[in-house]
Amino acid sequence: MKRITRDQACKYAFDWRDQPLLHVECGETFEVETLDAGSGFFKTAADKAIPAKRPGFDRSPPLSNPIAGPICVEGVQPGDTLVVTIEQIEVADYSWTAIGPGRGPLGDSVQWNELSGDYTTLIMRHVPGPSGTTCDGTLRFNNRLSWPITPFIGTLGVQPDRIVPTSIDGQGPWGGNLDIRDTAPGNQILLPVYHEGARLYLGDVHASQGDTEFTGTAAETSATVRLSVDRIAGQRRAYQRIIKPDSIICVQIARPMEAAVRAATIQMMDWLVADYGFSQSDAYCFVGTCPHFRINVYQMCDIGGLNFVVGAEVPKRYL
Repeated sequence: MKRITRDQACKYAFDWRDQPLLHVECGETFEVETLDAGSGFFKTAADKAIPAKRPGFDRSPPLSNPIAGPICVEGVQPGDTLVVTIEQIEVADYSWTAIGPGRGPLGDSVQWNELSGDYTTLIMRHVPGPSGTTCDGTLRFNNRLSWPITPFIGTLGVQPDRIVPTSIDGQGPWGGNLDIRDTAPGNQILLPVYHEGARLYLGDVHASQGDTEFTGTAAETSATVRLSVDRIAGQRRAYQRIIKPDSIICVQIARPMEAAVRAATIQMMDWLVADYGFSQSDAYCFVGTCPHFRINVYQMCDIGGLNFVVGAEVPKRYL
């Protein structure tokens, strides 16, 4: 099986000038080993998120959030849609999260002075599950709390049309650092294609994450990701879509939050009309009345140039 190894997973931009690290065919399964968002810096609780001590933080923007790629998918052309099927994610034996002065929405808080007074790194151990791997394992938050590992790819995207955004805060209809918990095993991610071969990048795997990723850092970890790719020829939607076994999702990225919610809802209405036989009136009334229509708030970090990321979700039983 073709593979990108972890020592190769160290790009920090979605750069159309990069040469492919891997060539794959449509339908082919391959693996990518990823680094964590801290590029391997955080190993123990003594490793604090002090910018002056972190490699790459003397650069602007910092060299953080490494990604692997690009991956060239043979036969894929501009104007197509790339279909990425995530088959499996096996995370490392630990994950980390870090807080401190100036980090996240409470990093300068007077009321929450414990958060802004010192740097704290939390190392969370991963216990293998019934399979003998961390694919179905448990995350130990501390001696009292634990939960199932629910891994997903935090940064996934193709090379955008012309710009070269960083991997730490680059976002757009082509993907990027979106931290969508539904970019997970068993789901398909649909991305618009701008370059021959699509030129896919991925990295920034999380072992788990709460809605909004409020602190700006989730359970960051390295991982081995198994995935396959395909194409929808001659069709390119404006934004990313996700197909789960039981639902469909339209993703939107914007500030303020209500702009993202509005756009995601309208994109979902368009999908219902174009592919599922809804009239415009029915689609409009449906999103206002169906109790199972959901707006997922994936990323709401007030950090750097990041926008807010939401997903409008409809169960397939209504389609």
